Amino acid sequence: MIEQRARLVPPLAGKVRCPWPGEDPLYVAYHDGEWGVPERDSRALFEKLVLDGFQAGLSWITILRKREAFRAAFDHFDPEKMARYSEAKIASLMQDKGIIRNRAKIESAIRSSRAWLKVEEAEGFSNYLWGFLGGKSIQNSFREMSEIPAQTGLSIKIAKSLKARGFGFCGPTVVYAFCQATGMVNDHLVSCWRHAECRALQFAAQGQEAAGAPESRAVPHA
Repeated sequence: MIEQRARLVPPLAGKVRCPWPGEDPLYVAYHDGEWGVPERDSRALFEKLVLDGFQAGLSWITILRKREAFRAAFDHFDPEKMARYSEAKIASLMQDKGIIRNRAKIESAIRSSRAWLKVEEAEGFSNYLWGFLGGKSIQNSFREMSEIPAQTGLSIKIAKSLKARGFGFCGPTVVYAFCQATGMVNDHLVSCWRHAECRALQFAAQGQEAAGAPESRAVPHA
């Protein structure tokens, strides 16, 4: 059983990190290099949201191990290409053993690509999502895994808005996991070395805004 406190895990000797990656090298690398890093690229956010939708009912490591196969199967999550997928393409995806062959999730990903195109054209998908947070990451200070919620009022609000705009498989729990992964919420335990690293990335972004970089602004959402 994995302890609920941050602990020492290879391969970075002496680094204390969150317990959930265990000792799986792929999972550890994901924790150390991606999870919790503020992501502001619209296409990258779309990919992560779709993959989190495929994760529903499964573990993230299952999706992570298939991520490259997903990218190949879905044209590297190019929304314009996905929006034009035909029944023949769906049938082909249902035969692809490298991905999760769930027709409802596949069709949802296609619908989500069409929804993304509309949001991207209107205001930018990244601006839309970060607008819920006023452009800034939420910095939590959890010490135990048991303190971290499965969903929050914010994830409920975002999920409701996404669904209204045509996105699928984006309930409050999926959305909260998405927010954690994309750095909208910093849920590394405070004892984890990545907590301070991801917090610093947020303040670095704020410094760039103060220096004159474009600022993400909160916008009203349905």
